[in-house]
Amino acid sequence: MTIAAILKSVHHEVVTIAPDASVADAVALLGERRIGAVPVMQGGRVVGIFSERDVIRMLKDGGAAALDGPVSAAMTAPPVTVAKDDAVIAALSLMTHRRIRHLPVLDGDTLVGFVSIGDLVKYRIDRIEADAAAMRDYIQTA
Repeated sequence: MTIAAILKSVHHEVVTIAPDASVADAVALLGERRIGAVPVMQGGRVVGIFSERDVIRMLKDGGAAALDGPVSAAMTAPPVTVAKDDAVIAALSLMTHRRIRHLPVLDGDTLVGFVSIGDLVKYRIDRIEADAAAMRDYIQTA
């Protein structure tokens, strides 16, 4: 099971933001799209990730005035990424060990997707349930 298989089943566009956008604009984007994080893109490359956790940290450190600052000042960089051919279990392990919930998916240096820990867990559960159903069917017909 690779990340590429998840990208086929997850049908949502990857929303991105520029590092010079304001934090207030990034917060509005997260709220409007009902998402928890967004890749930060510059020159066609992922340079960071802006997440709900970054908002909390930024507000704690700079107060409401920090909302006027650039995303580049609040984002998590460098971004932790995965390749589309990486195993789902490896991505889950990476997310668990790094305590992160979102991963940009790259093909070389090109962003091809963005997955959340929820996407990965759902895919794993669906696969386990499908395997269990196949095993039950096999046992019942044997």
